[in-house]
Amino acid sequence: MALNYIWFFFFIIAFAIALGKWVITGDPLIFKAVTEKLFPEIPPQHPAYGHMMMNFSANLLGLDNAATPFGLKAMESLQTLNPDKETASNAQIMFLVLHASGLTLIPISIIAMRASVSPPAANPTDIFIPCMIATFAATVAALSIVSIRQKINLIQPVILAWIGGISLLIGLLIAYLKIFLSQVQIESFSTVLSNGLILLIFLVFLCGGMYKKINVFESFIEGAKGGFEIAIKIIPYLVAMLVAISVLRTSGAFEFITDGMKTLFSYMGMDTQFVSALPTAMMKPLSGSGSRAMMVDTMTTYGADSFAGRLSAIFQGSSDTTFYVVAVYFGSVGIKNTRYSIPSMLMADLVGIITAIFVAYLFFGN
Repeated sequence: MALNYIWFFFFIIAFAIALGKWVITGDPLIFKAVTEKLFPEIPPQHPAYGHMMMNFSANLLGLDNAATPFGLKAMESLQTLNPDKETASNAQIMFLVLHASGLTLIPISIIAMRASVSPPAANPTDIFIPCMIATFAATVAALSIVSIRQKINLIQPVILAWIGGISLLIGLLIAYLKIFLSQVQIESFSTVLSNGLILLIFLVFLCGGMYKKINVFESFIEGAKGGFEIAIKIIPYLVAMLVAISVLRTSGAFEFITDGMKTLFSYMGMDTQFVSALPTAMMKPLSGSGSRAMMVDTMTTYGADSFAGRLSAIFQGSSDTTFYVVAVYFGSVGIKNTRYSIPSMLMADLVGIITAIFVAYLFFGN
């Protein structure tokens, strides 16, 4: 078994070198070449790049609540470049759609919930790799959809290298897991990979702060103070969204839809295990807290290690909250015309849902 992890440690070393260079130098060169292609309207060295990178980094770590302050800062910076203050610019749409696709490397909050439900999951991290695959598919879909609308040429060496390289890596990972490892070994591998990345990223950022002589604790306190100001700013939009979501949840609409879909798929002779997890997928575009409640309810009802319980966790980690993001982020800068943002996000969400179902059957299907 130890020999099976050799290539993984080579990957960890390479990842540590790249991430360490980014943190210590303070210059995200590993992303700069791509972001300049995707955001041609933003001047080089503009503060918006830094805010967007911090937002994407928080999403990568599965810290969706921590991503909000950086996302709002990014929208404010992008708004300074927007000629029409009430209409979303191309850069704002690209950023928000990529953010809503929810690219997550380590779903920390989901793993924690799987460990805290009663009874807890035997191996809370076994959904790590499926989540990574589903969220990557949603992000690629979001990038492709918006690039077509904005006439951004994705057939460029640097973009193809990133997308193709990551796609190849994921493809090889799936092939390796399904060909060489048993189900028990896959779960063990997922645990080692997720725990190793969590520890690695924590150490790299801590060492980077020490190298740059940054007081990490004071920076944390300063960020916490800013969080209160942001919370007050977005409360009106949150209240409106939460009222609408509460009405939808209590009306029984989700139960009606899922029962109808289960009947339909049963009539077609298809497996219906995935239908029980669909309320999480349907709630996800509306509310992060609502979808978390649906996920916990699914795990409590069917079991955290059931197919539905695992799939609901993958749904939770495959995308972000579309309508919440649109209401809060665009509302915070006074944008009324969101153009094609919502349809693009929903299409990316659909790709993430379909991919989540596929990988759930691939990894956990009977």
